[in-house]
Amino acid sequence: MLRRWRRRRLRLLGLVATATSVQVLIDADNIAPARLRVLLDALVELAPAAAITTAGRAAALERTTWPERARQIVAAGWQRADLALAEVYRRDGDPLVLASGDGDFGLLASGHPGPVLVVSGAPSYQLLRGTTVVDPALEGPRRLRDWLTSVSA
Repeated sequence: MLRRWRRRRLRLLGLVATATSVQVLIDADNIAPARLRVLLDALVELAPAAAITTAGRAAALERTTWPERARQIVAAGWQRADLALAEVYRRDGDPLVLASGDGDFGLLASGHPGPVLVVSGAPSYQLLRGTTVVDPALEGPRRLRDWLTSVSA
């Protein structure tokens, strides 16, 4: 809480950038298009500067229409998408959105110094520590949108 207050104060003084850079990592092999569509729509509206990276098999990437700014990494084979996303991950205090239920991202999510949102229908228990978990396909977009609004303020 103190960190957020300090960042807002510094923004008012013009000492830091006014927009929080949301980092979005999407494991296209492990998230259903219904969840993904709600996430992408919210990001386009509420976090237009978000750095979106998605990785997965070509067939998984082709099932979705991606925003122009999204970086797509074709990664086929066991753990290849996970490795591609881990390579582009930035460990900073900015918000992280992780769209995957894969427990391989557990340490990344729990060790991230900023707020973390996990978008998944069936997240591994390893993704539950210190994160907010939403399933927009079942819950609707409200919690997802509220989280994005709160970290962007």
